[in-house]
Amino acid sequence: MTVPAPPSDGQTCRPGAAAFVVLAGGSGTRVGTGQNKVYLPLGGRPVVSWSLSWADAVPEVGRVVLVIRPQDESVAREAVEAAGIRLPVEIIHGGVTRHGSEQNALDHLSWPICAGSLQVVAIHDGARPLAGPQLLQTVIQTAAAHGGAVPTLPESEAWAVDEAGRLTPPPAGEFLHRVQTPQAFRATPLLEAYAQALRDGTEGTDTSAALEGRAGVTVVAVPGSPQNLKVTFAEDMSRAEALLST
Repeated sequence: MTVPAPPSDGQTCRPGAAAFVVLAGGSGTRVGTGQNKVYLPLGGRPVVSWSLSWADAVPEVGRVVLVIRPQDESVAREAVEAAGIRLPVEIIHGGVTRHGSEQNALDHLSWPICAGSLQVVAIHDGARPLAGPQLLQTVIQTAAAHGGAVPTLPESEAWAVDEAGRLTPPPAGEFLHRVQTPQAFRATPLLEAYAQALRDGTEGTDTSAALEGRAGVTVVAVPGSPQNLKVTFAEDMSRAEALLST
């Protein structure tokens, strides 16, 4: 099921006016190899290089930022080289948490955001190598039109569970969805939301959570893809390899 979008305010993202932030700052060890999963080989190149390689295919993207752990500097540069894109990739160090890494990326981009040269910031999990450039472009343009965009997949069998273990079905007419990345947002409200979270000492579960309840910002669900898997365990690498070969 596709969630209908509210009316657009007519804004579009100019060519080169979006930043694409790829998060690769986690440990990513649950895949069972003892190293950060985003640098494992997939289709002959590092997992995270697939995400970076979309940037040249999306005209709206003018800046690419890769957020890494300090100890991954050398393998990160190898992944950038493997991506082989025209746009320069700006490598920065992340924080202790996902929110902290996103904050570092926004701090890095704050000057062009405040100057108005960046309209939209898209943030993507580097462990999702199969989202593709079309979804990236869709969330960027949807964010420009509405305020924010998040790809989702419906979870028809998902029910809420309270602390006592009791199941509660969704209210009639409401549907639970599983969120994916890339997620994109108008740059100025996103920067302001993270500045407010820093002042309040709060952190969201994902990027969109920081924008919840902010006036003038509507976050819209766009159709995600079952192929947009997140590499978490060893079997996910096998699935990703199979999907790349089809």
